[in-house]
Amino acid sequence: MELLPLVCLCLLSCSGDAVRVVVEQDSDAVLPCLISTKENITGKLFDWKKDGQKEVFMYDAGIHYNNGRTGQDEQFKGRVSHFQDQLKNGNASIKITRTKMADSGNYSCDFPRHQPSQPFIIELVVGAAPEPYIKILAETKHWRLLQCEAHGDPLPTVEWKDSDNNTLPAEKPHISERGGRSYVTVKITVTKTDNYSCVATQETLSHQVAANTSVLLAGE
Repeated sequence: MELLPLVCLCLLSCSGDAVRVVVEQDSDAVLPCLISTKENITGKLFDWKKDGQKEVFMYDAGIHYNNGRTGQDEQFKGRVSHFQDQLKNGNASIKITRTKMADSGNYSCDFPRHQPSQPFIIELVVGAAPEPYIKILAETKHWRLLQCEAHGDPLPTVEWKDSDNNTLPAEKPHISERGGRSYVTVKITVTKTDNYSCVATQETLSHQVAANTSVLLAGE
């Protein structure tokens, strides 16, 4: 379950408020930028920068960093593309592939030759928790020991819930490090047939995701 609404293409004229895009690490991120008039921008100039300095992507009448233009920051080389077939609709959005934690920050989409210049600001947050992983550790006819593991940055809080959305008492969370990432693991012993959910929440990102499992106990 996602608390965040789907990010839609916004008008360049609404640049007063930054749009936040939240993605998992190693996934792709689409940063939206649509000129309000929806005019054809195939022959125009638009420039994407990170934190006001790093050159992310520049397009100028067909010339850009992926076909010969120089000046792109090393951090983004080979990972940023635009939507060529959407330029005719005023769409200057870009896609960043294989996102890294270092990609988090504020991005600006600007049409420098358009006066007055009104950069559209996008906040990219990399580190959203992916769907938790549920594992059966042990079981009998009367009970089952379940383990839920989640990761993200910031590290999410993890809760177990039953089919009525009640939060269930579980063991104390265990934090571990693996492959340069932090993981939180929470175990629970269930004693009745039901559908159970492991819910990972990152409040600062307004992000929540869950994994589900069904338990059928023969001893009931």
